[in-house]
Amino acid sequence: MRFFFTEKPMTRGEKMTVKGSDARHIRKVLRLQPGDDIGLFDGLGAVYTARIDNFVRDGIVVEVLSSASPVTDSPVQIIIAQAFLKDKKMDGLARQLTELGTAQWIPFFAERSVPAPDRRRLAGRLERWQKISREALKQCKRGRLMVIEPVGTLQDVLLQARNCDVKILFWEDRPQSLRLQERFQQGASPEKIFAILGPEGGFSMAEVETAVAEGFLIAGLGPRILRAETATITAAALLQFLFGDLGKSP
Repeated sequence: MRFFFTEKPMTRGEKMTVKGSDARHIRKVLRLQPGDDIGLFDGLGAVYTARIDNFVRDGIVVEVLSSASPVTDSPVQIIIAQAFLKDKKMDGLARQLTELGTAQWIPFFAERSVPAPDRRRLAGRLERWQKISREALKQCKRGRLMVIEPVGTLQDVLLQARNCDVKILFWEDRPQSLRLQERFQQGASPEKIFAILGPEGGFSMAEVETAVAEGFLIAGLGPRILRAETATITAAALLQFLFGDLGKSP
C-alpha cells in the first residue's frame, strides 16, 4: 500500500481531499480507482488506512477506514545540530536524517561555514528541507515528522541543548569515541540526545571550548577524516544504534 501525507489528524469515517502532486501520482502514475486503499501519515505519530471514494476536479476524495500508531519511531529523541554545509549537501541530510529516525534537526552557522544565504533564501531552503523530509517520511514509513528548526547560531544551539540527557560535539581532532562506548556498556538509557556536527572546515578551538563549558562531551568517529556530510550520517546512525532502535528487531 502506498502512503501519502495529510496535514492534520483524522478520525474513522472522516473524508478528506488529496490534492496536488499526490493526487496526480495516485491517478496518473499508480492509476488507482475508487474502492482502492491508500495509506496516510499525519506526521504526528498516527497512520491511517483510507479508501478512495471518488475523483473531483481539484483532487481525490478518500475516506478514513482505520488508524494506528506505527512502531517505526525511535524510542530515543535524537537531535542533530548541523553547521551549514556547501552546495546541496544540506538537502541530502534532510532526507537521510529523516530515514534514520532523527527527531529534530537544527542547522546553524559556525565560524567556518562558507555559505551565508540571505534571510529570504534561508526561508526558501527551510521550506525545501521540510518538503524533502515529508517525502522521506512516506518512503521510510516513520510516524512523526522530523522537526526542522530555522537556521541559527552556535549560541542558539547550545541554549536548546540544556535540558538534554546526553550532549556530544563530534570533532575530527578527537578520533576516539570511547566515552560513548562506556556509556553504552554501563547500560545508560538516555531519552534525549543532542549532537553537534561541524562544517567542512571543522570547528574552531574557541567553539569546542564553548561547547565543553556548556557540558558537552567531545567525541570522534574513528581515525579516518570523514567528509562533513558523511560524519553527520555516521554520528546519527551510531547514536541510533547505541541508544535507539537501529539494528534491533521490529
